[in-house]
Amino acid sequence: MGLQDRRDGAPIGAVLWRRGLEQGGVAGHDAPLSKLRPRRKARRGFASGRQTGYEPSVTRAVLTRLTLTDFRSYVRAELALDGRPVVLAGPNGAGKTNLLEAVSLLTAGRGLRGAAMAELGRRLPGEGKGRAWAVAAEITLGEETLKVGTGVEAASAARRTVRLEGETVPPGRLSDLQRQVWLTPAQDRLFLEGASERRRFFDRLVYAARPGHAGQASAYEKAQRERMRLLTDGPNDPAWLGALEARMGQAGAQMAQARAATLTDLQAEIDSRGERPFPQARLSLTGDWEQMALQGVDAGEIEARLVAALAAARERDAAAGRALTGPHRGDLAVIHLEKDRPAAECSTGEQKALILNLVLAQAARLSRAESAPNPILLLDEVAAHLDRRRRGALFDEIEALGLQAFLTGTDEHLFEDLRGRAQGVRVDASGLALLDA
Repeated sequence: MGLQDRRDGAPIGAVLWRRGLEQGGVAGHDAPLSKLRPRRKARRGFASGRQTGYEPSVTRAVLTRLTLTDFRSYVRAELALDGRPVVLAGPNGAGKTNLLEAVSLLTAGRGLRGAAMAELGRRLPGEGKGRAWAVAAEITLGEETLKVGTGVEAASAARRTVRLEGETVPPGRLSDLQRQVWLTPAQDRLFLEGASERRRFFDRLVYAARPGHAGQASAYEKAQRERMRLLTDGPNDPAWLGALEARMGQAGAQMAQARAATLTDLQAEIDSRGERPFPQARLSLTGDWEQMALQGVDAGEIEARLVAALAAARERDAAAGRALTGPHRGDLAVIHLEKDRPAAECSTGEQKALILNLVLAQAARLSRAESAPNPILLLDEVAAHLDRRRRGALFDEIEALGLQAFLTGTDEHLFEDLRGRAQGVRVDASGLALLDA
């Protein structure tokens, strides 16, 4: 590609950023460029894997190439992928989660860490801010392969650019190529944290099934901030407040409907899974507006009621300094079905298994969708918290669903049951190395 490795720590610059975004700039640590290409003929698993004969479905969404430029700990690196699950093994701090984060930026939003765009650029000691960065990929949909890239051209940029086949497009277009579902260690305490963390987790599941949900949530939050600014700082303009509340009502009603529909779908999927190593769950949404949607109240009626409730609550919200009604107050409740106990009262292991079951159920549901691409599954340090029986069940389910999944772990032996079924990559300070050889 004409890109030379840089060891001197100098900025790669805008030219390399554009190349990385449009045709695949590459990442490794401060080590020689690694261009990793799987041996397709052997189709071997990582370590001393056996031949499997695995062939990706031509109908799947498959990430076939991932390239990074000045992203997090990486200067340049490149992974060529063959559609099988990908195991990223290596010590803590080696950059495994950085690779997952790069993949997660191939959807709209701020990725699995929720980081600001200016934080994602590589930064050497003494540098005040990160550099311009790029993540590029090739995604195969059926028989068509598309090039997509995202990144920032200026180190201080707050927004990233997304390009599809060289053309700048809105980030929402990424959902046309692939959907993603992920689970990270940050979600281990999901049932013990505040409602906002559970809303954020559940909204990611909603967005994976209904991409328009992200836009509605963004519109709602923007109008909510502006309304609170008027209520607390003035001017007290009833017409302006009314316009903002109308926006909140419209977006909030759509949010409630999307959450309710996703909950119904997800519960049906969980119920259909029957006896599995992962515990069954009963789900509910505690928000008033989501409850209306679950009870069959149409979006227009929910919108009208929400607008009226917001107008009536202006004085109360001004005194409280926050809006006390709306879908931003909702919560996800999960019951361990067999024990008939709230998830928060279950053991740490049971809580993690419940969360994983929700993620797998959503991935299974999406994998059968006829009008959308199959999801890509990102599981960060999940295998380490499962006993061997559940690890084996997780690996079997990933294979049965035909999904491309990315799994990280510090110990390669945790993934022994995936031998012959996955593409293994060793991640360490020297860079990336295939374990397929």
